[in-house]
Amino acid sequence: MSASQTSSSDVPTLLVKIFGKDRPGITAGLFDTLAAYSVDVVDIEQVVTRGRMVLCALVTEPPAGLEGDLRSTVHSWAESMKMQAEIISGLGDNRPRGLGRSLVTVLGHPLTAEATAAIAAKITKAGGNIDRIFRLAKYPVTAVEFAVSGAEAGPLRTALVRDAGVLGVDVAVVDAGLYRRAQRLVVMDVDSTLIQDEVIELFAAHAGCEDQVAEVTAAAMRGELDFEQSLHARVALLEGLDASVVDKVRAEVRLTPGARTLIRTLKRLGYQVGVVSGGFTQVTDDLQERLGLDFAQANTLEIVDGRLTGRVTGEIVDRAGKARLLRRFAAEAGVPLSQTVAIGDGANDLDMLNAAGLGVAFNAKPVVREAAHTAVNVPFLDTVLYLLGITREEVEAAETHDEQ
Repeated sequence: MSASQTSSSDVPTLLVKIFGKDRPGITAGLFDTLAAYSVDVVDIEQVVTRGRMVLCALVTEPPAGLEGDLRSTVHSWAESMKMQAEIISGLGDNRPRGLGRSLVTVLGHPLTAEATAAIAAKITKAGGNIDRIFRLAKYPVTAVEFAVSGAEAGPLRTALVRDAGVLGVDVAVVDAGLYRRAQRLVVMDVDSTLIQDEVIELFAAHAGCEDQVAEVTAAAMRGELDFEQSLHARVALLEGLDASVVDKVRAEVRLTPGARTLIRTLKRLGYQVGVVSGGFTQVTDDLQERLGLDFAQANTLEIVDGRLTGRVTGEIVDRAGKARLLRRFAAEAGVPLSQTVAIGDGANDLDMLNAAGLGVAFNAKPVVREAAHTAVNVPFLDTVLYLLGITREEVEAAETHDEQ
């Protein structure tokens, strides 16, 4: 029977399922057993969970008169391997999948049965069918990916993301297509995203006005104040600081957990990585050198005669400026916007997040979480890798390879 015939819905097929303790040689042994009956393979699926294997093989019906012998032989082989076998007769392959292919990534810390049930029910209610579920990571969060057919990414995202916080999970929904892993440029905000700090507050601590600056910063990030006006007001409080404070602030900057892993992994995969910041080049230039970033742009504190003047120089990097820089970086990298990822936490990141192919709100303010494509609310920046379909095992394998 030809391969083209096996795709017909009325061709007799056998679903052979083997399950039991996983060990080397099971897959080869099953297909070696089936080979004696001249069957063609239509589909294969294998899953191993906590050392237990489920192997499913959909094969064409053997020549006339041999099905009974095939069944007996497979059951005998399975018994010899201390496995169980089930063989079901039927017609054709899987039923045609509905239009629309989406990938739903769910992050939980922990991932509860209640949340999983709610997500699955919402997928069904949105008209989707779960075709496959795959675990991407077990730490520092549990990350699983649902392959869904029959539902477009946009409506499915609306249905799932709204209540994710109530369920204690983060949910990302993207189109399941060739471009999922082809998002070749990642651009991040810096303060409270790439790093744990607000840089201007570090400077302010040395000027003795930290509380005043922090209050204005919080209001700006919530979108309550114009960013440029708030920037000038905060920087003015730094007037007179000795320029040596720059080195002190650089030493105080703390990377967000997972930041190095995220950047190293992306670079190994051939991504270009950049940062845009409403902070200052005095810090972002240092981060660019330390982390091997491809792009970096921020505001610049003016320094005259070895002291901060309380002013910034050059074009202001504000909300619109971040989106503009994302487009510029993408053009320089030769990457269409649809293949970019933007990550940020504040209101001034919103234009950038919405312009990117995938906008990720990272531990963000409510106004940002509601507007972004997806949100991550765990304190590990490398969890963004899971939204790109990269598994924890792949990350660790890459790091081990580099150490050899």
